[in-house]
Formats: sequence, C-alpha cells, structure tokens
Amino acid sequence: MASDRSGTRVDSASAPNIVRPALDDVDRTLLRALAADARMPNNALAQRAGVAPSTCLGRVRALRERGVIRGYHADVDPAALGRPIQAMISVRLQSHARGHIPDFMARIAELPEVLNVFFLGGADDFYVHIAATSTENLRDFVVINLSGNADVALTETNLIFDHIRAGLGHPAH
Repeated sequence: MASDRSGTRVDSASAPNIVRPALDDVDRTLLRALAADARMPNNALAQRAGVAPSTCLGRVRALRERGVIRGYHADVDPAALGRPIQAMISVRLQSHARGHIPDFMARIAELPEVLNVFFLGGADDFYVHIAATSTENLRDFVVINLSGNADVALTETNLIFDHIRAGLGHPAH
C-alpha cells in the first residue's frame, strides 16, 4: 500500500485481484495527457484524444469510477513549505512484526515529514519518502519514529539530491 499527502491510498495487496476492462488507445491518450497536466480543460483533452468533449467527459468519469484514475493533486516542492531535505528511508521490520504491517504503515503515513510510504517485496519491507526541515529533523525522524520502534529491525537512509518525474507524466512524442 502506498500513501501520499493528497490522501490517495493505493491498496497494492488487492490491486492484482481487481479485474479491469482493457484500456484502449483513447483511454491511454487521456491518461497520458492527464498525467502530464491534470488541469487540462476537457475541450483540450477531447481534442488531444480525437473525441467529442461529451465523450471525453464520460471516458474520464469511467476511468475514475474504475479506479484507473486514483486522484488529482498538486505537485508541490517540499522546499517551498520549509522542508528542503528529502530522503528515501528503507525499513526492514523484525520477523515477529509481520502482523503489524498495516498499523505501522498507517502510523508512519500520518507523520508530517512523510510524503509517501511504499510497501515492498524483497529484502526491505518499506521505503519511506520524507521531506525534513533540517538534518536534525531528519535524524530525529529516523531515531524516534523508526529506530526507536521495537518492530523495526533495520533502516537505511538515502538523501535525495534531485528528482525528475518520469513515465506517464511526459507526453508521448
């Protein structure tokens, strides 16, 4: 499950069990355009996809109802909010703490520094993406909220120097 500050929650555990109708070329065009600019007016979106505005509106509504479009949010620079230091922290839980995964995720996601929580398969259980006010704030976050938690076996903190949004966020060329 991933969480973000916009309130979007992605239940990765159940997502593979969801059967969704296949996306066609129009759906993919709409999704690419919205991923690049979620504020694109419907008439411009319809023109980009080559459909009537009423068709476009219906398609986007159906994509939201099917859970393909999970939400809309502003991509705000954490530094503008006084949190210029970003880090990705890998977290491994104690083996006895596996039953606490949902509680751990919910508790961590509520902390003000946390931007995203990713539940993983592999050696680490989570990546926690945070934005801190200072190196001291980063240290305190790790020491108090992670290392100080009896369920946590190991953490590794990696500073983020820069971030480039990739994937669907870029229009097709």
